[in-house]
Amino acid sequence: MKITLDFDSYVARMRDQGWVVLKGAIDLFLVARMLEDLERAWKKCRDVQLRNGVASDADLTVHHLIGLGQSFLDFVNEMGPLMPYFEHYFQGKFILNSFGGAINTRGHTSYAQRIHRDIRSFSGDMPLLLNTLVMLDDFTPDNGATYLMTGSHKFADKPSEAQFYARAERAIGPAGSILIFNSNLWHAGGDNMTDRPRRSVTPMYCKPFIKQQFDYPRAVGYEMADKLAAHTCQVLGYNARVPATLDEWYQPRERRMYRPDQG
Repeated sequence: MKITLDFDSYVARMRDQGWVVLKGAIDLFLVARMLEDLERAWKKCRDVQLRNGVASDADLTVHHLIGLGQSFLDFVNEMGPLMPYFEHYFQGKFILNSFGGAINTRGHTSYAQRIHRDIRSFSGDMPLLLNTLVMLDDFTPDNGATYLMTGSHKFADKPSEAQFYARAERAIGPAGSILIFNSNLWHAGGDNMTDRPRRSVTPMYCKPFIKQQFDYPRAVGYEMADKLAAHTCQVLGYNARVPATLDEWYQPRERRMYRPDQG
């Protein structure tokens, strides 16, 4: 992973604007693998959506990709250079809260294209969640690049549609870029007006004491902890698990499921 934006500029933009794009951060070979895995994951998710009667509002969206393709785990393995950037935002350790994706095509809409934010309660200056979006295709105004209302992470109330689109900017970048934004920021996916899909994956991170949307350590395998890089174990949540038995609870400090440095 290649980070071209210096740390101080990142900190200032996240503080003042609430969002930043790291252009060309991911190797295009990994991008190509993620595109292949996303297509396979979509078919699997769609089968479950249809079977459980939730297909209408989840069209062309996928969820919890860890375990549905090796490339998504490889992306987490490549996150080392981002760790200090995200740890500064959270003022400490963080874990993966969710790892979804979207395939934006002409004529299709989903909940992601509504004006929204991905934290249910305004957290103000307390950094509880952080959104990211990995661009697997070029993001342009024509193919539905994300709208973000710059500075809106500083106020609680939802803007009107007119207010939002009058002030919103677009997250533009080539494939392999990463959009990072404060989860209090109001945003919306755009409409794809082209004949080609606009695809992305959307890892979201949280403080370790917040419940993950999916049990990623179990999806990868509890036994894999000793085989993964230290930062991968941290991000996936291996250091912030909930014990299920007294035997798991009564363990020496170095073997506890929820480690003391997790906040």
